[in-house]
Amino acid sequence: MSKLSHVDSTGNPTMVDVGAKTVTSRRAEAQSIVEVTDEIFSLITDDELQTKKGPVFHTAIIAGIQASKQTSSLIPLCHPLSLNKVSIDITAGGSRQIIIKCVALVEGKTGVEMEALVGASVAALTIYDMCKALSHDIRIVETRLLTKTGGKSDYQSDQSV
Repeated sequence: MSKLSHVDSTGNPTMVDVGAKTVTSRRAEAQSIVEVTDEIFSLITDDELQTKKGPVFHTAIIAGIQASKQTSSLIPLCHPLSLNKVSIDITAGGSRQIIIKCVALVEGKTGVEMEALVGASVAALTIYDMCKALSHDIRIVETRLLTKTGGKSDYQSDQSV
């Protein structure tokens, strides 16, 4: 078993010391998938889902970007990062799926995986929140890291994207 980076030698939680690390370009992409009902899916026109609460996808994009910027406030041992960019893309897929992809970029000493994951997750939760008046039969079926580059190792999901 590999050593957990957020646990010290006595087993206590700790923030990783990134002081000696080199600043590199880092990128992470995460994805969340939301499954909705036929009724909700039928409301998608021109790449947007309109409800009485307003434009769902546009609101979810803003919420996801905002959440990415707040990751270190939400995840206790994450370092605060000065993000270069966060982008969120939302598309309607087959089987009543809404696919959210969040890309986070930074020049830094630590990665941006958590920022990408938080952005995708909060965008998915925002879609749920804005559509729950239509149905509670909405499922967030996955949130996962797709890729990460920069730092000591890169990662590419072996599952189809």
